[in-house]
Amino acid sequence: MWAVCTVTMLVLAGILPDFQLQSADDDSATRLAMTAALGAGAFGLLSALVWPLLVRLLLLVPALVLGLLVFFLNGSLLIVALRLVPSGDSEAAPETAVIVAAVMSAVASATGGALAVRDDDAYRRRLYRLADRRRRALPPGPSSPGTVFMQLDGVGHDVLRAAVCKGLMPTVARWLGEGTGAGARPTHRLTAWRTDWSSQTGASQLGILHGSNHDVPAFRWYEKAGQEVMVCNRPTSAAELERRAVDRTGDGGLLTADGASRGNLFSGGAAEQALVLSIATRRRGRRNRSRAGYFAYFSDPANAVRTALSFVAEVGREIGQSTRARARKVRPRVSRGGLYPLIRAFATVVERDVVVAAVMGDMLAGRTAVYADLVAYDEVAHHSGPCGRDAEKVLERLDRALALIENVAEHAPRPYRIIVLSDHGQSPGETFRSRYGLGLGDLVRAGCGLPVPRRARRTHSGAEARAAVRAALRRPVEEGAEQHRPARRSEPIVLASGNLGLVSFPDVPHRMTKEEIDARHPALLTTLANHPGVGFLLVRSEEHGGLVLGAYGAEIPLDRLDDEPGPLEAFGPGAADAVRRTHSFPNTADIMVNSAYDPADGEVLAFEEQIGSHGGLGGAQGRPFLLSPVAFSTPVGDGEDLVGAEQVHHVLRRWLLETDGPQVPVRTEPRERAA
Repeated sequence: MWAVCTVTMLVLAGILPDFQLQSADDDSATRLAMTAALGAGAFGLLSALVWPLLVRLLLLVPALVLGLLVFFLNGSLLIVALRLVPSGDSEAAPETAVIVAAVMSAVASATGGALAVRDDDAYRRRLYRLADRRRRALPPGPSSPGTVFMQLDGVGHDVLRAAVCKGLMPTVARWLGEGTGAGARPTHRLTAWRTDWSSQTGASQLGILHGSNHDVPAFRWYEKAGQEVMVCNRPTSAAELERRAVDRTGDGGLLTADGASRGNLFSGGAAEQALVLSIATRRRGRRNRSRAGYFAYFSDPANAVRTALSFVAEVGREIGQSTRARARKVRPRVSRGGLYPLIRAFATVVERDVVVAAVMGDMLAGRTAVYADLVAYDEVAHHSGPCGRDAEKVLERLDRALALIENVAEHAPRPYRIIVLSDHGQSPGETFRSRYGLGLGDLVRAGCGLPVPRRARRTHSGAEARAAVRAALRRPVEEGAEQHRPARRSEPIVLASGNLGLVSFPDVPHRMTKEEIDARHPALLTTLANHPGVGFLLVRSEEHGGLVLGAYGAEIPLDRLDDEPGPLEAFGPGAADAVRRTHSFPNTADIMVNSAYDPADGEVLAFEEQIGSHGGLGGAQGRPFLLSPVAFSTPVGDGEDLVGAEQVHHVLRRWLLETDGPQVPVRTEPRERAA
């Protein structure tokens, strides 16, 4: 590596006019080479010794600002290194030093294969060195297998199957015994599972990690008792939801035994946490462990430069793809301007690189259970569509990340079993606003007899990546207050979670009944239920307890849905149970609105500005996957369905128990305290 940096420095000295390497006699090629070698050596030594200290100090600044400072700090170290060289009068202009240092770090990264996925000799040697260093620093690891849970956010079961068939995910195909070299014995089994009505990361990951997602009716909802809007990707809300789940189950979570939580909304009870949203408001400054993953990654300048360059390339890729989509007049389409290219690059490059590096470190440290979330696909699919070419490219890169983690497992101090799963899928379709010219909030106001603004506001996307960006920038994950606080308390609050809408009346302290809503706004429920973009409504009834409302006056009590599904029939099996469960939640909205769903093409109508959405019932959004090693017992028995995030939690907990004992099914019954 030192030789590569020396050659790189000599080449750059010949190309850049403001970068000079001068020996004492000024005419000796040998002395010139010696000067370059000493300069490269000094730069490498300073990078190894000083860089980690600088990054730790700069952890006090936002992580994305730190990424920009990488280039300037690297250039400063190079200037210092050249001043330390005793063999000549070498110098570089500050702006040139930044370029030279960046190129040297990038070349070193590419040559050394620091984050390469290919299984070449240099890569293997580096893994061995890392593993040996870990083993010397830690006591011998246990012989029982550890478990790595990799969550591919938003990747549906059918999308994964299609990607395998197209050859986009060769690692997953090999695990399933398919693709190139088909006929090999599969190491993993693929199982589909069904989400709850709230098919989004907040509800699913809370249930998977903590065993309870009770009273999480959507991605965002209004709680009348506290008079506030809860948002799953807001740090204060995430912390409160985790507290409620722990209190309800009486258990810390899936990762309480020597676990690590990386890039998640919730901790799962892990002692090792990095980039976890629920702790972002609890710890500040250098002791803020939610940001520790950035230090661990950016302490290597080669990693930092590589990620920064990839970040810029991804921004350019998004701008090019969105420009082509506009030029070709692709439909459906949503706006992809503003800060979105930066948010996409953060999700698909920075978050992925940092989280994967953290998982690698956990495996080399021999931790028992690691759970990590990669949000890249979910972010891109929201804006480009779940089956588009843009999203397929992200799946290819996620597969390479899985291959990297698999390679690291070969060098870990204990064997590892890799489980890959998703928290939900995504359903395609144009937005409610683009099809009908008005948003759900406008429709509700019209049904209440309130004025509808001519230029309605756009809804905020619920993409998880935005929360990660805001946490990295130390900005609170809050959304415009005007969206949640009506001008008068008698006006309704309308919130959107994908194709699920929630209508609440803040001046009424309890959940309103159908009879109360009809008395107050006689046209509202009829207006909503008969709109062609609405699939069904859920309301409380004084007479029936709960009612599903549909077009043409359909009113079906919840206890009759199995025999008379009415508007729920199009949504498939399990819809009635999901609706009944949500009806039992204390904070279910006065009116729950699910968009229309077309079973023929699997499309829904998002109430947010997304052409790939999730959050309600309808289509692929409610059908995620679980990819598990065949060494574990089967998730469910023959003919049974895996339903709900809470059941997935108990399956994963059972598998963790199996790694410590005989490899036989272990029955674990859900245990929840009374609400």
